[in-house]
Amino acid sequence: MSDPRVGLTVIHRRYVPYSHAHYAGNLVDGAYALGLFGDVATEVCIRTDGDEGLFASYSDVQFRAAMRAGDVLEVSATVTRVGTRSRTIDFAARVVCRGRPDRGASAAEVLDPPIVAVTATGTVVVPPQA
Repeated sequence: MSDPRVGLTVIHRRYVPYSHAHYAGNLVDGAYALGLFGDVATEVCIRTDGDEGLFASYSDVQFRAAMRAGDVLEVSATVTRVGTRSRTIDFAARVVCRGRPDRGASAAEVLDPPIVAVTATGTVVVPPQA
């Protein structure tokens, strides 16, 4: 019997401000995506278990493309396994919009298709059910 929580997907979108640029070329460090994964995992835990839960570990993280200040990121979390207290979640951070300073100070474009910047698999834990 399959757990109905498996397959639940939560999506957040976030504009990356220029104050978060960390490297030349307005690049943002990979840890920025991991912080967003923590945020979306919190909502997953609230929706599946009525508790914010705790992030226990990552079993895989792949940095696939650059994230830059001026990007709009779409961060998704999908539950792939439900244990007694643990939940395995697949994460992705996609760049859906990107600033285009070469076209003007405030120019930007929608990316179709989005750029997959970071993927990960993680485990969260929740308190035992009463």
